[in-house]
This record gives sequence, structure tokens and C-alpha cells, in this order.
Amino acid sequence: MSEYRRRKRRESLRKQRRRKKLIALGLVLVPFVLVAATLGGEAAFSSGCDLSALRPVAVGQNSVVYAANGSELGVIPAERNRTPVSWGQISSWVPKATVAVEDRRFYQHGGIDPIGIARAVVADVRARRIVQGGSTITQELVRNLYLSRERTLQRKLTEACLAIKLGRQWSRQRILAAYLNQVYYGNHAYGIEAAADTYFSKRARELNLDEAALLAGLPQAPSVYDPFVRPADALARRDEVLRAMRVNGYITRSQYDAAIADRQLHLHPGTRYKTIREPYFFGYVEDLLQQTYGSNTVREGGLKVYTTIRPGLQAAARAAVTHVLDESTDPAAAIVAIDPSNGAIRAMTAVTPGHYGNQFNFVTSGARQPGSTFKTIALTAAVSKGLDPFTTYYLSAPFYYAPLKWNVQTYEHTYAGVESLESATIQSDNTVYARLSLDVGAQNIVDMARKLGVRTSRLTPSPAIALGAESVTPLEEASAYATLAAGGIYSKPMAITKVVLPDGQVDTTAGWGKPQQQRVVPDWVASTVTKVLEQNMLYGTGRGAHVSGLTDAGKTGTTDNYADAWFSGYTRRLETTVWIGYPRGEVPMLDVHGIAVSGPTFPADIWHLFMESATAGRGDVAFPDPTTQPHWVRWHGRFEYGYAYGYATTPATTATTTTATAKSVPTTTAPAATTVTVPAATTVAPPPDTTTPAPATTQTTTP
Repeated sequence: MSEYRRRKRRESLRKQRRRKKLIALGLVLVPFVLVAATLGGEAAFSSGCDLSALRPVAVGQNSVVYAANGSELGVIPAERNRTPVSWGQISSWVPKATVAVEDRRFYQHGGIDPIGIARAVVADVRARRIVQGGSTITQELVRNLYLSRERTLQRKLTEACLAIKLGRQWSRQRILAAYLNQVYYGNHAYGIEAAADTYFSKRARELNLDEAALLAGLPQAPSVYDPFVRPADALARRDEVLRAMRVNGYITRSQYDAAIADRQLHLHPGTRYKTIREPYFFGYVEDLLQQTYGSNTVREGGLKVYTTIRPGLQAAARAAVTHVLDESTDPAAAIVAIDPSNGAIRAMTAVTPGHYGNQFNFVTSGARQPGSTFKTIALTAAVSKGLDPFTTYYLSAPFYYAPLKWNVQTYEHTYAGVESLESATIQSDNTVYARLSLDVGAQNIVDMARKLGVRTSRLTPSPAIALGAESVTPLEEASAYATLAAGGIYSKPMAITKVVLPDGQVDTTAGWGKPQQQRVVPDWVASTVTKVLEQNMLYGTGRGAHVSGLTDAGKTGTTDNYADAWFSGYTRRLETTVWIGYPRGEVPMLDVHGIAVSGPTFPADIWHLFMESATAGRGDVAFPDPTTQPHWVRWHGRFEYGYAYGYATTPATTATTTTATAKSVPTTTAPAATTVTVPAATTVAPPPDTTTPAPATTQTTTP
């Protein structure tokens, strides 16, 4: 290395060290600047930082929820599921677990914690995103009791000022007891007494160590750690709390080991709140209100909430499910319907035969594998790259991808040879879509899913994603299909159109009723995919769902073990997604009314009944022609004709872009003049062990 290079390297290292020192200094100074600003700002915020002038709002009246037509849909009880309890009525494990995981220096700081803020800043800087909060229990209590959720510097300073004053005037026990009676634990439970009943059918004083640790972990993200619908995440969060308690010295090593060794949640749902009407949609609306106004405002009541739900469609959805699934041993079903033009949720309901009062929201929280309905997203990703599904051909034959030991077959082990991608979609051919997934790229399929509307569930960019190996919620899938129905314009799902506050004023700051829309794919892409799905309704796996005289498009989906069955489809006016499965785990539906449940069976039947009712008397509206021209490429996929990859491969070729000068006309069979030459690689036989399981499992997904 030359002297010049060594000098430049030393200079670069010195600059890096200076930057690190500046960052470290900033991290040290931030908490003290905040404290100084807070203490010095008491005079400036004296009117807002006066504990005697601020009072928690008393228990108010019920909040009334209205449907889209103005009729009363039901009420959100103000205090029905909150019972304040004294310190002596709370298990001693609860405050220990809460302090350990939320504010471990609670008994040392004076309301705000400079060290905790610094620790959070360090973690956030390292992660380059917000991963920790620096708020104390006292600050959270102040926020719930006195302050709105607006994010302004003045509000943060006022919050810190009030926390310091509250910390001086109230004992730690009083602060902690008040917090435990105020905090939201999810599933309509405010306060530790309601939480104990909701999850364990117990009183708060009866909670044991494991139960207290589970509940203490919920307030950070009640829906993420919901033990009813995400037991694995809830268990992991409980373990985090137990580790924090061990570090803080609240439990012994033997107590920790015994608690960690128990891998069951021992849930015993309470019955106190079964009478909440429309629990699925109500729970979703309540979560939205919580996010916007905070627990105190929602709990206090007095709101008038106007929603997008249409009672007639709600009734039609329930009727469609109960007509098809009419026995107490049948699996559960969920329906969500969205207006593609603005994202308004028109129906959201679920039925669990034989289990009345169930509060699990399968539509928003029950992420399950979507099976072949996800092929639509893979198809959209391919079309957006210029693949014409009507003139592009792939090999339908068993496929083995050696790098992942991924063996793909069709369920019936019948294959079409070389067929168009349109035909493969209509037949829901896994082997074609496995090849297509590798050619398009799993990450590109993930990116397309995010664009279309799958924006919450975790998606791993594995080739099996095209066959539905990644879990999504029915609401996310409905949102993605609604984007296609809208010609490529994504609309954020909308449930609330207007909120009238207790003082009679309409809240104009939260954006209720204003569609949040964005074009995510060109209309020619959405139109092409829709044309393929229209053919599927007429000639493919969606025939049983098609409504006579209606222009509709849709796709079936079933997981390879029959644990989940789907149908997602749309008209120009309404998108509807149907899911069927057993609530607690991946239970195969092999004998329901004498058949194995797959997408073309009960989900298609329910979709047909619901859409027939929803569209009755409205007349048919065809999908519009795109306003932009397609941009096709001469597609040469690396895996287009390969039997196996890893033993012999077909070299990738470069696609040549061409711009269509005329609208593509769909065909259901290959044009007579088209000839396809299969590359030499297709003569290579697959490896002897064709049943070797892959990380994504051997794919034999049904339509």
C-alpha cells in the first residue's frame, strides 16, 4: 500500500472516530436537554402542566356505532369491561412483571427517566428505526389520563412536565395501581381485572407468575401479541417478560426455569363480554379508535361512530355461511367485502359453528396460508414485467428445484405439457407457477404483494410464495384483489367515515372518510390479470363461484393439507374474500359433509351465494378497458421448460421489450400457428427421490 493510500485510510478512520464521539455525546446530552427543557418550561406550559386543573374524564355514556345507511349498528360499552381494583386486589406478580418489562427503573427515577431515554435512543440509532420507547409508566399514565395522542413537541414537553409533578405528588404504589387499572390489554379489556377475566376467567388477585407475565407483555402491542390468534408470538413475549423479571431480581433462577419450561398459555376465555354485538367488526373499529384517540377517550364513551358497513350485506354474508356450513362440527368461515373504488369495508363477519360468542377476528388477525389465491399476485408481478399470459408458454410437469430440495407436483398428478400461463392459471397448475416464481423472482412477488395490499403480514421471499406458502389475513388478501378490481389503484381499507365527539363536534383532524389511494400498477397490468381471472370464472376452478349474468373474476386457493380453503374474487363494484378453516391450528378439513374442503367447494359456494345477493337488482357492469397500452417483452424464462434444476439447467436469455400496438385478445387455447421448442434440459429426469421434503414442503397444493 502506498504512503498516499495509508494517509487517506488514517484520515478516514479519524473521521469515523470523530463521528462516533459526536453520536455518543448526543446520546448522552439528549435526556438532559429534555429534562432541562421540561423543568425550565414549567412556566411556559403552566396552564397545561397543572395537575390540579386537569382531571381524568369521568365514566361516560356508551359510544354508538352506525352503519353506512345511518341505522344503529350497536354500541361500544363505555365501562362494561373495566372494573377498577385496589392494590390489594392485584396479584403481586403483576406489578413486578409490568415494571420489569416496561420501566425497570420505575422506583428510582422521578417521573421521566433520562437513562431510559438514552438507552432507547441508542437502540433506535443502532437499528436505524424506532425499536424502543423511552416513556415511563408515569408518562404513560399521564398520557392516558390527561393528554391527547397528538405528536407535537409542546405535547411531549407537557407530558414530561406532568409526569415529573405526578411523580412528586403520588406514591409509586398509587401511580402503578392507577396505571394497571387504566392500560389496554386487547380484546376489549381495559385494566388488569378485565384482562384477567378475558384471558383466564380469573380475578386479578388470582393470577400466577406465568399469567401475570403474559398479561404484562400485552400493552405494548395487544394485537401483535394477542394470545388467542397469535399464541407463538404471545409465548415469546411472555418469555421476554420472565427474562426481564429474572434480570431485575424479582424471581429466582428456579422460578424462572419452571416458568420457561411451561410452553402452554393455559388460556380460559371469560364469558363476561360475549354480548358485544358484531364482535369482529366492532373489535376492528375499536382498535382504530384506540390508535387515534387513546384508551381514555374510547373508554369514556360518548362518541358517535359512523362506519362503512352495510347491514344488508352483513346479513347476506352470515346467511351465505350458515347455509353452506350448517352443522355444529363444521369449520369456521370468514367473509370480508370491500368497495374497490374507495376501500370501504362493506361486510366483515365470521361464523364459528357450535362456538357462539367467539371474539377472534379471523378477518384482521387470523393470518393463514392462502394457497393458490396467491398465484394472482405472482401473475401480476409477471405481467408487470411484460409477460403476456395469453402468448407465453410454460411446461406443466413435475418439477424439482435442487438448491432448496423443492419438489412440486399437481395434486392429481396430471399435467398438460406445454401450456399458456393463462391456461395454467385456469387449471391452477403448481408446477407452472413454481417455474414462473423462479423466473420472476420471489422478492419481486413480495414487492408486488406489498403494493397491492398485503402490508402487515410477514412475507419471506421464497420461491414457494407463488403457491401461497406465506400467511396473510383475509383483509389483506381482499385489499390486494380490490386493487386489481380498481384497475391498479390501491385504497387503504376504510371502516369509519365520521366520528362525532362528545361535545357534538365532528372530528375533522383524523381523516375519517377520506380514501387513502395510490396507483400501484398500470391499468393495463390490472386489466390483463382480470381478463385471466374472468376466464377462470367461466372455464376454470372458479366455475362454481360464477354468478350467471355477472361479469366477475376470481381465484380459488387450498393448502396442501386441506387446513385452509379460500375464494377471492370481484366485480367492478365489490371485492369479496372467503376463508374457511378451523380456528385453533392447522387442522385438515378432510371430511366435512362427506368431502375434503378445497377452494372450488364450500368457499366458492359461499362466495356465489353472497355475491348473488349483494348484486341482485343492480345490473351488470363490465370491467373497463385500460387507458394505457401494454408493454410486452419476448419472454424467455430460465425455468420455463426445465424438469429439474441443479442437475441440468437452461441458460437464461435476455428479454426484448416491445410495445403493443393493439389490445391483447385473450384466448383459452394456444394459437394454432404457435410452435414451442423444448430445450434439451427437459430430457433430464428428476432425481430418484421425488418425495424429498423441501424447506417450504413438497408442494401438492390443490386449486
